[in-house]
Amino acid sequence: MKKSQRIKTIVDIKAAQEKNALEVLGAVQRKLQSMQAQVEGLRNYRQEYQHRFDQLGIKGVNVAQLLEFRSFIDKLDKAIIGQEQVLSAIEAELAAKRKIWEDLHNKTQSLQKVCDSALMVEMRQEAKREQQEQDERASRIGRNN
Repeated sequence: MKKSQRIKTIVDIKAAQEKNALEVLGAVQRKLQSMQAQVEGLRNYRQEYQHRFDQLGIKGVNVAQLLEFRSFIDKLDKAIIGQEQVLSAIEAELAAKRKIWEDLHNKTQSLQKVCDSALMVEMRQEAKREQQEQDERASRIGRNN
């Protein structure tokens, strides 16, 4: 087996690993986008609820309703903080998965260059060998005449 073929096998393995890492990276990106949408939805809901709370305060409400609204807003704030922590963890996971993919991508590219270089050397050697064979034939034909 030629050197370029042996290296090509390794390149194919690394390319498959790179593809898998890219798929994992995509899954984490989708997870991040989903979590960002959830957090944004919670923030919007909290803002709307705060607006209703403010409107009730203008109109006048009893203390029980006021305390109930305030309690619910506090629960929303805690939920938002919890979701933001999850979001941060996913962002860290995404950065780690991106680093893994980039490392594999760079390794695959480097190996591909080595493979291409080995293939070029083999092609030059083959061309040189063929030229020598043609020269030998031509010289034999010239001697026989």
